[in-house]
Amino acid sequence: MNIHESAENYLEAILALGEKGPVRSIDVAQHLGFSKPSVSRAMSLLREGGFVVMDAGGFLTLTNGGLEIAVRIYERHLLLTRWLIHLGVPEDVAARDACLVEHDLSVESFDALRAHINRDMGIE
Repeated sequence: MNIHESAENYLEAILALGEKGPVRSIDVAQHLGFSKPSVSRAMSLLREGGFVVMDAGGFLTLTNGGLEIAVRIYERHLLLTRWLIHLGVPEDVAARDACLVEHDLSVESFDALRAHINRDMGIE
């Protein structure tokens, strides 16, 4: 399923923040450095698209479709960040660069990179 990079970033943020506890739109706004109105609009679009649900308390939950996308992007982000750090790139630069690359790689290219990175770092 193809969605825009910005939507992938929102879904990834909800997943990452959800590891620490319940997530509200304000948490996403603070995490991404976006305004509350911008995030509210994005959450509305993600709800309409069936990627996120919001309960009566304003807490966000990823649907199965939203979770699938978030996990894919988050996995890419973590792997690419770790690899760049392994290569000697400073952590903040590695995380920023991984975010730029994670959205545009094809499945085939990412799978090949993941296999190479895991071999290179002795993870296999």
